[in-house]
Amino acid sequence: MKQSLTRKLIESHLASGKPVAGEEIGLTVDQALLTDTNGTMAWLQFEAMGFQRVVPPCVVTYIDHNVYQVDSRNSDDHRYLQTAARRYGAVFSKPGNGICHQVHLESFSVPGQTLLGTDSHTPLCGAAGMLAIGAGGLDVAVAMGGGPYPFTMPEVVRVWLTGELQPWVTAKDVILELLRRLSVRGGTGKIFEYAGPGVAALSLPQRMTLANMGAELGLTTSVFPSDAVTRDYFRRLHRKHAWTSQAADDDAQYDDRFELDLAAVTPLVALPGSPDRVVPVAEVEGTKVEQVMVGSCTNGSWEDMWAVTQVLQGRHVHPDVSFVLFPGSHRILETMAREGLLADLLASGALISEPTCGSCAGIGHVPAAGTKSLRAFNRNFPGRSGVKGDEVYLASSVTAAASALTGAITDPRTAGTPASLYLPESFAASSAGLVTPDGQGEVIRGPNIKAVPLGEPVAERLEAPVLLKLGDKISTDDISPAGAAVLVFRSNIPAIAEFCFKYVDPEFAARAKAAGRGIVVAGEVYGQGSSREAAAIGPMYLGVRAVLAKSFARIHRANLINWGVVPLTFDDPSAYDALERDDRLRLDGLRQALAAGDRVSILDTRRGRRFSASCVLTARERDILLAGGLLAHTSKGGP
Repeated sequence: MKQSLTRKLIESHLASGKPVAGEEIGLTVDQALLTDTNGTMAWLQFEAMGFQRVVPPCVVTYIDHNVYQVDSRNSDDHRYLQTAARRYGAVFSKPGNGICHQVHLESFSVPGQTLLGTDSHTPLCGAAGMLAIGAGGLDVAVAMGGGPYPFTMPEVVRVWLTGELQPWVTAKDVILELLRRLSVRGGTGKIFEYAGPGVAALSLPQRMTLANMGAELGLTTSVFPSDAVTRDYFRRLHRKHAWTSQAADDDAQYDDRFELDLAAVTPLVALPGSPDRVVPVAEVEGTKVEQVMVGSCTNGSWEDMWAVTQVLQGRHVHPDVSFVLFPGSHRILETMAREGLLADLLASGALISEPTCGSCAGIGHVPAAGTKSLRAFNRNFPGRSGVKGDEVYLASSVTAAASALTGAITDPRTAGTPASLYLPESFAASSAGLVTPDGQGEVIRGPNIKAVPLGEPVAERLEAPVLLKLGDKISTDDISPAGAAVLVFRSNIPAIAEFCFKYVDPEFAARAKAAGRGIVVAGEVYGQGSSREAAAIGPMYLGVRAVLAKSFARIHRANLINWGVVPLTFDDPSAYDALERDDRLRLDGLRQALAAGDRVSILDTRRGRRFSASCVLTARERDILLAGGLLAHTSKGGP
């Protein structure tokens, strides 16, 4: 059978199972990356499982979210991460060296290899012909110890691109168009493999933007061929030795197909609240904004920084606007300095931040209450910017730059004829921000690091109140908020658990502790967004034993199972409507039903009404869940 590139990558790394859509498979992992937000717990879990050294040939720990060291807690955790990386065989990327995905593609990506990361935007490296997947920290810890990564084989969808982007239209507009058509749940259970004549017209940074924000579609990952465009970019990175050609066979078989004419895409904007609330820029043109941001792992490339400079050159940022740029890596920032971009940007009134995730995760540059922010980032879930009631719009870098000049959302096509893209002949840069391991030294734990908790085995009977009833599209930001005040406790579960649902229901943590055991009820796509494991561990620590939802996001569902929280799906979605907070639900025979693969019978004791829910598990997932999570299962001698 003629094979897709995705299937070639999977079959060449297949450790277990059959690569049939809907069946569980296990993949060997060539590379792993850890962020500081989820990586601290991943290293603690790695140690808790007794591993002595990382097994994959390339493991890199990045300090890219919690860079600001306003007190000793971040510094203490940075020291732990650096000493753990050194001791166990991982490269360490220093604070300010850049965002994990951007740095990883520039310095470590290898077409044809697999990459597993503790961040949901790890698929960015799929732009270089890798199979790059985001996962929870515990899954990454197991992979670092040499275990395969288990997941359900997705459908492989060929996205056939034709045409070329029009002036002032960017890859960000393309992914927003896909979100407009498909929504944040449109990619669930799928891998997008890009193909067609339009692919050759996309630069590697443009492909990175598409692969990165595929996470917002709910995709498992996105895959691009490794072709002449990839080879040329690797040459400029002085990494041509790492390049290989990766492509699908002619007439390859796919589970589904989708077509998009790049020439038909226009500048778009996502309205506040969700990345899929997408409209043409004309519908919101003139909306006043007080803050404009460009960067993050989605739009922090040289290409983004260069395009912004062309828009701003010789002009000034509007007096009422704060305009901040976040280059994706130290390499990009160094190249900007060498090529003269910084002088023009500073003269225009733009601010240049350290290469970090920064305000994308609500860390720094939090907008003023009641104001609007326009960002060339990837997410705009409510409160993600660091303030409740925020209004964050998403757009391309050039739309953001044009709007920074006028003080209102502006169609970039009003800026005249754009200059042709200039690519430096060399992206060579200092490697001082990358520290190689020597296997020596003591692992140093600061006072903010607490023991990793264990989940409880699933009981035969669960009777507990509904602690919270939620709607659709609840993100991990809603469950365990972003922002400096919260993420500083990423290695301290008792402390970070106090912030669970803080901006949804400030009394949740206290109510959960008082109840002892609890259930959360939600609508569609529960747990979308970031892969942060605290959104599963925190509720578990507070006594949440089950989540009853219409559907789950992939990574969050896996995290719940890994921490012993039962992810139940309504058999009849209308049963959701009758439930209210404080209803008491009784799940008789829960453990037996999970073990047998049967539906779970649930009694709403307030109404005396029964309904059912399902928890479809693989044999591996069933054993882990019943034991109370992966660490509990491992401690009892499980694989």
